[in-house]
Amino acid sequence: MDHGVAPPVFSATAEIDGDDLFVVVTGEVDMATADTMFQTALREPAARVTLDLRAVTFFDSAAIHALVRLAQRLPDALSVLPSRQVRRVLDVSGLGEQPWLRPE
Repeated sequence: MDHGVAPPVFSATAEIDGDDLFVVVTGEVDMATADTMFQTALREPAARVTLDLRAVTFFDSAAIHALVRLAQRLPDALSVLPSRQVRRVLDVSGLGEQPWLRPE
């Protein structure tokens, strides 16, 4: 029996470095957590925002909506680093070629 600590279902942390804000999101981004991701990305004023979704395991329509809202609020300032799951969801939803989306 494994008594190790389970990874968090969701977390969003932000770190500012000069004009850059780095937001690391882990776990499941869904209806219950998408707004937290959105608010965390807007927490500090920054010239550039990198949204690191490489540890995201689930990304639903509420998450897509929050991401599109971020792209609208941060034109030319947002970069998104997707996990394989996030990339697939964005490709299927027609958002796979957005300029803010970076290669996996």
